[in-house]
Amino acid sequence: MTSLAKLRQKLLTDPEIKAEYDRLGPIFAVVGEMIEARQAAGLTQTEIATRMGTSQSVVARLENARHMPTFEMIARYAAAIGRRLDIHLVPSSGELGASQAWQ
Repeated sequence: MTSLAKLRQKLLTDPEIKAEYDRLGPIFAVVGEMIEARQAAGLTQTEIATRMGTSQSVVARLENARHMPTFEMIARYAAAIGRRLDIHLVPSSGELGASQAWQ
């Protein structure tokens, strides 16, 4: 295990840090996919911005993972790289089934 992985494992034993890590996980996942898709398309942030009708700084903010981008902005970003937005709701680990949650 790398020292970074060990540090992460140690930090995640703190309940407050773990809660924040879990809260930010979906944001990092979405932004990571956006950046990977842009790079796979061989496009720069400036080229994406032009296609979206916005500025490069807006695209940079979308890709910095500090805030969850809106669905509209993600859809515009996807369209700018020739992709579409596809969202799925999946069970969390240890989550009750829908029928159990309402009982």
